[in-house]
Amino acid sequence: MRVFPEFAPQFREDLRWWARNNPQIWERLWDLIEAILAEPFSGIGKPEPLKHLGSNLWSRRINLEHRLVYQVENNRILFLQARYHYE
Repeated sequence: MRVFPEFAPQFREDLRWWARNNPQIWERLWDLIEAILAEPFSGIGKPEPLKHLGSNLWSRRINLEHRLVYQVENNRILFLQARYHYE
């Protein structure tokens, strides 16, 4: 099944911030995005469901401080944020 990514404005802003401030993490984010598109519920970054924030929300570790948060709905993955912990 083909999966379609969507990037929320906050996620796009976070990507730009990482590109300017820490290119290594920016590259890690693209590795995580590719892994999520291939397999949303397993793989690198320790995927974790965020049941307390709503249905179909997941996070993956970027590093010890920051998380990538995304929502999975059918064949669509909405990338929500890529800095800090869950908001």
